[in-house]
Amino acid sequence: MKKIGSLLHKRKLAKKNIDPETVFYVFRQVIKEEYGKQGAANIVPVFFRDGKISIKIAVANWKNEIQQNGQMVVQKINQHLGGEEVRNLILEK
Repeated sequence: MKKIGSLLHKRKLAKKNIDPETVFYVFRQVIKEEYGKQGAANIVPVFFRDGKISIKIAVANWKNEIQQNGQMVVQKINQHLGGEEVRNLILEK
């Protein structure tokens, strides 16, 4: 018989396999909620791996906005996903 602690530990370590399209969908929704259609048009997710979303930003003003409020965006994405799937936003050049 296994101890309950070992079973709980294994369950915590098991990661959800979340696909990039789901992360991108939620990312777009959060950006649209926070920054409207203009933000959604200028802030585009490109790549997701290892908890990081690479994003392409068309205008420097939006880049500044994401640099200052990126962690808030990450928190909202994770709230929608129901876990700590995203850790960071990477701004592409």
